[in-house]
Amino acid sequence: MFGMNTAPSLYPRHIGARVAEAMADTPVVLLAGPRQAGKTTLVRQIADQGLHYLTLDDDLTLLAAREDPVGMIRDLDRAVIDEIQRAPQLLLAIKKSVDEDRRPGRFLLTGSANLLTLPTVADSLAGRMETLTLLPLSQAEIHNTAVNWLDSAFAGHLPQMATPLAGKALVETVLRGGYPEAIVRATPRRRTAWAQQYLDAIIQRDVRDVAGIDRLDQLPRFLRALAQVAGLPCNYSQLGSQVGLDHKTAARYIGIFEQMYLLRRVEVWARNRLNRMVKAPKMQFLDSGLLSTLVGLTPTSASQDRTRFGKVLETFVYAELLKMATFAEDTCQLLYYRDHDQFEVDVVIENASGHLVGVEIKSAATIKEGDLRGLKRLASVAGEKLTMGVILYNGEATLPLGKRLWAAPLSTLWGK
Repeated sequence: MFGMNTAPSLYPRHIGARVAEAMADTPVVLLAGPRQAGKTTLVRQIADQGLHYLTLDDDLTLLAAREDPVGMIRDLDRAVIDEIQRAPQLLLAIKKSVDEDRRPGRFLLTGSANLLTLPTVADSLAGRMETLTLLPLSQAEIHNTAVNWLDSAFAGHLPQMATPLAGKALVETVLRGGYPEAIVRATPRRRTAWAQQYLDAIIQRDVRDVAGIDRLDQLPRFLRALAQVAGLPCNYSQLGSQVGLDHKTAARYIGIFEQMYLLRRVEVWARNRLNRMVKAPKMQFLDSGLLSTLVGLTPTSASQDRTRFGKVLETFVYAELLKMATFAEDTCQLLYYRDHDQFEVDVVIENASGHLVGVEIKSAATIKEGDLRGLKRLASVAGEKLTMGVILYNGEATLPLGKRLWAAPLSTLWGK
Protein backbone atom coordinates (compact mmCIF):
# COMPACT_ATOMS: atom_id res chain seq x y z
CA MET A 1 0.00 0.00 0.00
CA PHE A 2 1.42 3.38 -0.99
CA GLY A 3 3.22 5.28 1.73
CA MET A 4 2.91 2.65 4.42
CA ASN A 5 6.65 2.41 4.98
CA THR A 6 7.55 6.01 4.23
CA ALA A 7 8.73 8.27 7.06
CA PRO A 8 6.45 11.34 7.50
CA SER A 9 9.46 13.68 7.35
CA LEU A 10 10.24 12.63 3.75
CA TYR A 11 7.11 14.11 2.23
CA PRO A 12 7.76 17.41 0.37
CA ARG A 13 5.50 20.23 1.57
CA HIS A 14 4.31 22.59 -1.14
CA ILE A 15 3.85 25.44 1.34
CA GLY A 16 7.63 25.47 1.98
CA ALA A 17 8.34 27.81 -0.93
CA ARG A 18 5.67 30.24 0.34
CA VAL A 19 7.25 30.25 3.81
CA ALA A 20 10.63 31.15 2.28
CA GLU A 21 9.04 33.95 0.22
CA ALA A 22 7.30 35.40 3.27
CA MET A 23 10.43 35.29 5.42
CA ALA A 24 12.32 37.20 2.74
CA ASP A 25 10.20 40.35 3.18
CA THR A 26 8.13 40.03 6.40
CA PRO A 27 9.42 40.29 10.01
CA VAL A 28 7.11 37.60 11.46
CA VAL A 29 5.71 34.54 9.69
CA LEU A 30 3.12 32.31 11.37
CA LEU A 31 2.69 28.77 10.06
CA ALA A 32 -0.69 27.73 11.43
CA GLY A 33 -2.54 24.45 11.22
CA PRO A 34 -3.67 21.40 13.16
CA ARG A 35 -1.38 19.57 15.55
CA GLN A 36 0.62 16.74 13.91
CA ALA A 37 0.04 18.05 10.38
CA GLY A 38 3.81 18.41 9.89
CA LYS A 39 4.53 21.99 11.03
CA THR A 40 7.37 21.05 13.40
CA THR A 41 9.06 18.86 10.78
CA LEU A 42 8.98 21.71 8.25
CA VAL A 43 10.16 24.48 10.59
CA ARG A 44 12.95 22.30 11.96
CA GLN A 45 14.23 21.93 8.41
CA ILE A 46 14.15 25.73 8.08
CA ALA A 47 15.79 26.19 11.51
CA ASP A 48 18.69 24.03 10.32
CA GLN A 49 19.52 26.88 7.92
CA GLY A 50 20.65 29.08 10.80
CA LEU A 51 17.64 29.86 13.00
CA HIS A 52 17.41 29.28 16.75
CA TYR A 53 14.67 26.71 17.57
CA LEU A 54 12.43 26.82 20.66
CA THR A 55 9.34 24.75 21.36
CA LEU A 56 6.70 25.63 23.91
CA ASP A 57 5.95 21.92 24.24
CA ASP A 58 9.02 21.96 26.50
CA ASP A 59 7.83 22.67 30.06
CA LEU A 60 10.80 24.84 31.07
CA THR A 61 10.65 26.91 27.88
CA LEU A 62 6.89 27.33 28.36
CA LEU A 63 7.39 28.49 31.97
CA ALA A 64 9.97 31.07 30.87
CA ALA A 65 7.67 32.30 28.10
CA ARG A 66 4.75 32.78 30.47
CA GLU A 67 6.71 34.28 33.37
CA ASP A 68 8.98 36.64 31.42
CA PRO A 69 7.91 36.94 27.76
CA VAL A 70 9.81 40.21 27.21
CA GLY A 71 12.99 38.72 28.67
CA MET A 72 12.74 35.66 26.43
CA ILE A 73 12.25 37.67 23.24
CA ARG A 74 14.80 40.38 24.12
CA ASP A 75 17.76 38.16 23.27
CA LEU A 76 16.17 36.29 20.35
CA ASP A 77 16.71 36.99 16.67
CA ARG A 78 16.21 34.77 13.64
CA ALA A 79 14.24 32.31 15.78
CA VAL A 80 11.63 29.60 15.35
CA ILE A 81 9.06 29.38 18.17
CA ASP A 82 6.96 26.23 17.94
CA GLU A 83 3.39 25.98 19.36
CA ILE A 84 3.08 29.72 20.10
CA GLN A 85 -0.60 29.34 21.11
CA ARG A 86 0.59 27.89 24.43
CA ALA A 87 1.95 31.32 25.43
CA PRO A 88 0.18 33.99 23.35
CA GLN A 89 1.65 36.68 25.65
CA LEU A 90 4.87 36.23 23.65
CA LEU A 91 3.18 37.91 20.69
CA LEU A 92 3.10 41.33 22.38
CA ALA A 93 6.80 40.95 23.23
CA ILE A 94 7.49 40.02 19.60
CA LYS A 95 5.54 43.10 18.45
CA LYS A 96 7.72 45.33 20.64
CA SER A 97 10.90 43.71 19.33
CA VAL A 98 9.79 43.97 15.70
CA ASP A 99 8.75 47.60 16.08
CA GLU A 100 12.34 48.34 17.11
CA ASP A 101 13.86 46.22 14.31
CA ARG A 102 11.77 45.58 11.19
CA ARG A 103 14.23 43.30 9.37
CA PRO A 104 12.45 40.45 7.53
CA GLY A 105 12.65 36.85 8.68
CA ARG A 106 13.20 37.56 12.37
CA PHE A 107 10.57 35.19 13.77
CA LEU A 108 8.99 32.04 12.36
CA LEU A 109 6.12 30.89 14.58
CA THR A 110 3.91 27.82 14.50
CA GLY A 111 0.48 27.45 16.07
CA SER A 112 -1.91 24.53 16.39
CA ALA A 113 -4.80 26.92 16.94
CA ASN A 114 -6.06 29.78 14.84
CA LEU A 115 -4.39 32.59 16.79
CA LEU A 116 -6.07 35.30 14.75
CA THR A 117 -9.32 34.50 16.56
CA LEU A 118 -7.74 35.29 19.94
CA PRO A 119 -8.34 38.79 21.40
CA THR A 120 -5.71 41.42 20.50
CA VAL A 121 -3.53 39.08 18.44
CA ALA A 122 -4.76 40.16 15.01
CA ASP A 123 -4.40 43.85 15.92
CA SER A 124 -1.06 43.56 17.69
CA LEU A 125 0.79 42.10 14.71
CA ALA A 126 -1.15 43.73 11.87
CA GLY A 127 1.25 44.68 9.09
CA ARG A 128 4.10 42.82 10.78
CA MET A 129 3.04 39.18 10.37
CA GLU A 130 2.00 36.97 7.47
CA THR A 131 0.00 33.84 8.23
CA LEU A 132 0.29 30.69 6.13
CA THR A 133 -1.69 27.50 6.70
CA LEU A 134 -0.27 23.98 6.73
CA LEU A 135 -3.00 21.35 6.63
CA PRO A 136 -2.41 17.57 6.68
CA LEU A 137 -0.70 16.06 3.65
CA SER A 138 -2.37 16.51 0.28
CA GLN A 139 -2.46 13.60 -2.14
CA ALA A 140 -0.13 15.57 -4.43
CA GLU A 141 2.41 15.69 -1.59
CA ILE A 142 1.93 12.01 -0.77
CA HIS A 143 2.40 11.05 -4.41
CA ASN A 144 5.15 13.66 -4.89
CA THR A 145 3.53 15.49 -7.79
CA ALA A 146 3.59 19.23 -8.47
CA VAL A 147 -0.03 19.39 -9.63
CA ASN A 148 -2.31 22.14 -8.37
CA TRP A 149 -5.75 21.20 -9.64
CA LEU A 150 -7.16 24.66 -8.87
CA ASP A 151 -4.57 26.45 -11.01
CA SER A 152 -5.26 24.03 -13.88
CA ALA A 153 -9.05 24.35 -13.61
CA PHE A 154 -8.99 28.16 -13.60
CA ALA A 155 -6.69 27.97 -16.65
CA GLY A 156 -9.42 25.95 -18.38
CA HIS A 157 -7.96 22.44 -18.38
CA LEU A 158 -7.71 19.45 -16.05
CA PRO A 159 -4.62 17.45 -15.04
CA GLN A 160 -4.23 14.04 -16.64
CA MET A 161 -3.79 10.75 -14.79
CA ALA A 162 -1.61 7.96 -16.16
CA THR A 163 -3.30 5.40 -13.86
CA PRO A 164 -6.54 6.65 -12.30
CA LEU A 165 -7.24 5.55 -8.73
CA ALA A 166 -10.67 4.02 -8.33
CA GLY A 167 -12.65 1.34 -6.52
CA LYS A 168 -11.18 -0.23 -3.40
CA ALA A 169 -7.92 1.73 -3.68
CA LEU A 170 -9.85 5.01 -3.69
CA VAL A 171 -11.87 3.95 -0.62
CA GLU A 172 -8.66 3.16 1.28
CA THR A 173 -7.12 6.50 0.29
CA VAL A 174 -10.19 8.45 1.43
CA LEU A 175 -10.50 6.66 4.78
CA ARG A 176 -6.78 7.11 5.45
CA GLY A 177 -6.89 10.92 5.30
CA GLY A 178 -3.79 13.10 5.30
CA TYR A 179 -2.18 13.08 8.74
CA PRO A 180 1.41 11.79 8.42
CA GLU A 181 1.13 9.58 11.51
CA ALA A 182 -2.08 7.99 10.22
CA ILE A 183 -0.64 7.35 6.78
CA VAL A 184 2.26 5.26 8.08
CA ARG A 185 -0.04 3.00 10.13
CA ALA A 186 -0.28 -0.35 8.35
CA THR A 187 -3.96 -1.21 8.89
CA PRO A 188 -7.32 0.57 9.18
CA ARG A 189 -7.58 -0.60 12.80
CA ARG A 190 -4.24 1.02 13.70
CA ARG A 191 -5.20 4.25 11.92
CA THR A 192 -8.50 4.34 13.79
CA ALA A 193 -6.67 3.86 17.10
CA TRP A 194 -4.37 6.76 16.25
CA ALA A 195 -7.29 9.01 15.22
CA GLN A 196 -9.20 8.33 18.43
CA GLN A 197 -6.18 9.17 20.58
CA TYR A 198 -5.51 12.27 18.48
CA LEU A 199 -9.04 13.61 18.99
CA ASP A 200 -8.88 12.85 22.73
CA ALA A 201 -5.57 14.71 23.02
CA ILE A 202 -6.89 17.74 21.13
CA ILE A 203 -9.86 18.03 23.48
CA GLN A 204 -7.99 17.28 26.72
CA ARG A 205 -4.99 19.50 26.04
CA ASP A 206 -5.34 22.06 23.27
CA VAL A 207 -8.88 23.14 24.09
CA ARG A 208 -7.73 23.93 27.64
CA ASP A 209 -4.85 26.03 26.29
CA VAL A 210 -7.01 28.10 23.96
CA ALA A 211 -10.51 28.14 25.41
CA GLY A 212 -10.13 27.48 29.12
CA ILE A 213 -13.10 25.12 29.24
CA ASP A 214 -13.25 23.04 32.40
CA ARG A 215 -16.14 20.73 31.53
CA LEU A 216 -14.86 18.85 28.54
CA ASP A 217 -17.22 15.86 28.70
CA GLN A 218 -19.75 17.48 26.33
CA LEU A 219 -17.24 18.25 23.58
CA PRO A 220 -16.67 14.71 22.23
CA ARG A 221 -20.41 14.03 22.08
CA PHE A 222 -21.10 17.27 20.22
CA LEU A 223 -18.21 16.62 17.82
CA ARG A 224 -19.64 13.19 16.98
CA ALA A 225 -23.05 14.78 16.42
CA LEU A 226 -21.52 17.33 14.05
CA ALA A 227 -19.79 14.49 12.18
CA GLN A 228 -23.20 12.95 11.42
CA VAL A 229 -24.29 16.10 9.55
CA ALA A 230 -20.96 16.84 7.82
CA GLY A 231 -21.51 18.39 4.42
CA LEU A 232 -25.15 19.33 5.10
CA PRO A 233 -26.74 22.74 5.70
CA CYS A 234 -27.86 22.48 9.29
CA ASN A 235 -29.24 24.39 12.23
CA TYR A 236 -26.30 23.74 14.54
CA SER A 237 -27.98 25.37 17.53
CA GLN A 238 -30.84 22.90 17.13
CA LEU A 239 -28.32 20.09 16.86
CA GLY A 240 -26.68 21.34 20.06
CA SER A 241 -29.98 21.18 21.92
CA GLN A 242 -30.31 17.53 20.92
CA VAL A 243 -27.15 16.76 22.89
CA GLY A 244 -28.04 19.04 25.81
CA LEU A 245 -26.34 22.32 24.80
CA ASP A 246 -27.90 25.78 24.59
CA HIS A 247 -27.35 27.77 21.40
CA LYS A 248 -24.59 29.98 22.85
CA THR A 249 -22.61 26.97 24.07
CA ALA A 250 -23.09 25.15 20.76
CA ALA A 251 -21.84 28.20 18.84
CA ARG A 252 -18.85 28.50 21.16
CA TYR A 253 -17.94 24.84 20.78
CA ILE A 254 -18.14 25.06 16.98
CA GLY A 255 -15.82 28.07 17.13
CA ILE A 256 -13.36 26.05 19.22
CA PHE A 257 -13.41 23.15 16.76
CA GLU A 258 -12.70 25.66 13.99
CA GLN A 259 -9.80 27.10 15.99
CA MET A 260 -8.41 23.57 16.31
CA TYR A 261 -8.65 23.07 12.51
CA LEU A 262 -11.02 20.12 12.91
CA LEU A 263 -13.78 21.63 10.81
CA ARG A 264 -14.86 24.74 8.94
CA ARG A 265 -18.14 26.50 8.24
CA VAL A 266 -18.68 26.89 4.48
CA GLU A 267 -20.78 29.76 3.18
CA VAL A 268 -23.15 29.51 0.25
CA TRP A 269 -22.22 31.16 -3.07
CA ALA A 270 -24.57 33.82 -4.35
CA ARG A 271 -24.10 36.68 -6.82
CA ASN A 272 -25.17 39.10 -4.10
CA ARG A 273 -22.57 38.85 -1.34
CA LEU A 274 -25.08 39.92 1.31
CA ASN A 275 -27.16 36.85 0.47
CA ARG A 276 -24.16 34.66 1.25
CA MET A 277 -24.16 35.80 4.85
CA VAL A 278 -27.85 35.32 5.53
CA LYS A 279 -28.11 31.75 4.21
CA ALA A 280 -27.22 28.74 6.35
CA PRO A 281 -23.61 27.57 6.08
CA LYS A 282 -22.74 23.90 6.04
CA MET A 283 -20.02 22.24 8.07
CA GLN A 284 -17.06 20.49 6.49
CA PHE A 285 -14.46 18.51 8.38
CA LEU A 286 -10.86 19.06 7.31
CA ASP A 287 -9.70 15.44 7.28
CA SER A 288 -11.58 12.48 5.90
CA GLY A 289 -9.64 10.05 8.11
CA LEU A 290 -10.76 11.77 11.30
CA LEU A 291 -14.32 12.03 10.00
CA SER A 292 -14.44 8.34 9.09
CA THR A 293 -13.34 7.51 12.66
CA LEU A 294 -16.01 9.78 14.17
CA VAL A 295 -18.81 8.20 12.09
CA GLY A 296 -17.44 4.65 12.39
CA LEU A 297 -16.90 4.13 8.66
CA THR A 298 -14.62 1.21 7.74
CA PRO A 299 -13.50 -0.11 4.32
CA THR A 300 -16.13 -2.86 4.61
CA SER A 301 -19.02 -0.57 5.60
CA ALA A 302 -17.96 1.99 2.97
CA SER A 303 -18.36 -0.60 0.22
CA GLN A 304 -21.78 -1.61 1.58
CA ASP A 305 -23.18 1.88 2.25
CA ARG A 306 -22.30 4.20 -0.63
CA THR A 307 -24.32 7.07 0.84
CA ARG A 308 -22.24 7.17 4.03
CA PHE A 309 -19.06 6.81 2.00
CA GLY A 310 -20.22 9.62 -0.29
CA LYS A 311 -20.35 12.07 2.65
CA VAL A 312 -16.80 11.19 3.72
CA LEU A 313 -15.66 11.36 0.09
CA GLU A 314 -17.05 14.91 -0.12
CA THR A 315 -14.96 15.83 2.94
CA PHE A 316 -11.90 14.26 1.30
CA VAL A 317 -12.33 16.32 -1.88
CA TYR A 318 -13.13 19.51 0.03
CA ALA A 319 -9.96 19.06 2.11
CA GLU A 320 -7.85 18.40 -1.00
CA LEU A 321 -9.15 21.59 -2.64
CA LEU A 322 -8.61 23.57 0.57
CA LYS A 323 -4.99 22.36 0.76
CA MET A 324 -4.42 23.41 -2.86
CA ALA A 325 -5.89 26.83 -2.08
CA THR A 326 -3.10 27.43 0.47
CA PHE A 327 -0.46 27.43 -2.28
CA ALA A 328 -2.47 28.24 -5.44
CA GLU A 329 -1.31 31.06 -7.71
CA ASP A 330 -4.50 33.02 -7.05
CA THR A 331 -6.40 33.62 -3.82
CA CYS A 332 -9.36 31.24 -3.68
CA GLN A 333 -12.41 30.88 -1.48
CA LEU A 334 -14.29 27.59 -1.12
CA LEU A 335 -18.09 27.89 -1.00
CA TYR A 336 -21.09 25.75 -1.97
CA TYR A 337 -24.25 26.37 -4.01
CA ARG A 338 -27.83 25.71 -2.98
CA ASP A 339 -30.94 27.59 -4.10
CA HIS A 340 -34.63 27.64 -3.21
CA ASP A 341 -35.38 25.05 -5.90
CA GLN A 342 -33.00 22.59 -4.19
CA PHE A 343 -30.35 22.76 -6.92
CA GLU A 344 -26.97 22.10 -5.31
CA VAL A 345 -23.26 22.05 -6.13
CA ASP A 346 -20.97 20.48 -3.54
CA VAL A 347 -18.06 22.95 -3.84
CA VAL A 348 -17.83 26.30 -5.62
CA ILE A 349 -14.33 27.77 -5.81
CA GLU A 350 -14.19 31.53 -6.37
CA ASN A 351 -10.94 33.32 -7.23
CA ALA A 352 -10.03 36.94 -6.56
CA SER A 353 -11.53 38.13 -9.85
CA GLY A 354 -14.86 36.43 -9.13
CA HIS A 355 -14.46 33.55 -11.59
CA LEU A 356 -15.80 30.19 -10.49
CA VAL A 357 -15.09 26.50 -10.74
CA GLY A 358 -17.96 24.24 -9.68
CA VAL A 359 -17.27 20.75 -8.40
CA GLU A 360 -19.78 17.92 -7.93
CA ILE A 361 -18.53 14.81 -6.12
CA LYS A 362 -19.86 11.35 -6.94
CA SER A 363 -18.84 8.05 -5.38
CA ALA A 364 -20.30 6.10 -8.32
CA ALA A 365 -18.28 4.83 -11.29
CA THR A 366 -20.92 6.04 -13.75
CA ILE A 367 -22.56 9.43 -14.30
CA LYS A 368 -26.22 10.02 -15.04
CA GLU A 369 -27.81 13.00 -16.75
CA GLY A 370 -29.41 14.07 -13.46
CA ASP A 371 -25.95 14.45 -11.90
CA LEU A 372 -25.46 17.57 -14.06
CA ARG A 373 -28.51 19.48 -12.84
CA GLY A 374 -26.69 21.45 -10.13
CA LEU A 375 -23.78 22.46 -12.35
CA LYS A 376 -26.16 23.46 -15.17
CA ARG A 377 -28.12 25.67 -12.77
CA LEU A 378 -24.90 27.23 -11.47
CA ALA A 379 -23.81 27.88 -15.07
CA SER A 380 -27.10 29.65 -15.83
CA VAL A 381 -26.80 31.83 -12.71
CA ALA A 382 -23.06 32.58 -12.93
CA GLY A 383 -22.90 33.03 -16.72
CA GLU A 384 -19.43 33.75 -18.08
CA LYS A 385 -18.03 33.84 -14.55
CA LEU A 386 -18.12 30.03 -14.52
CA THR A 387 -14.79 28.90 -15.92
CA MET A 388 -15.53 25.21 -15.54
CA GLY A 389 -17.94 22.76 -13.96
CA VAL A 390 -16.57 19.33 -13.09
CA ILE A 391 -18.10 16.09 -11.83
CA LEU A 392 -15.35 14.23 -9.99
CA TYR A 393 -16.31 10.56 -9.98
CA ASN A 394 -15.04 7.07 -9.13
CA GLY A 395 -14.11 6.24 -12.71
CA GLU A 396 -11.23 6.38 -15.18
CA ALA A 397 -12.13 8.63 -18.15
CA THR A 398 -12.06 12.42 -18.54
CA LEU A 399 -14.95 13.38 -20.83
CA PRO A 400 -16.71 16.60 -21.95
CA LEU A 401 -20.36 16.84 -20.91
CA GLY A 402 -21.34 20.11 -22.55
CA LYS A 403 -20.12 23.70 -22.68
CA ARG A 404 -17.47 24.11 -19.93
CA LEU A 405 -18.76 20.94 -18.21
CA TRP A 406 -16.60 17.86 -17.62
CA ALA A 407 -16.48 14.50 -15.92
CA ALA A 408 -13.08 13.56 -14.50
CA PRO A 409 -11.65 10.85 -12.24
CA LEU A 410 -11.25 11.89 -8.60
CA SER A 411 -7.53 11.13 -8.86
CA THR A 412 -7.01 14.00 -11.32
CA LEU A 413 -6.89 16.03 -8.08
CA TRP A 414 -3.26 15.02 -7.74
CA GLY A 415 -2.33 13.93 -11.28
CA LYS A 416 0.75 11.99 -12.24
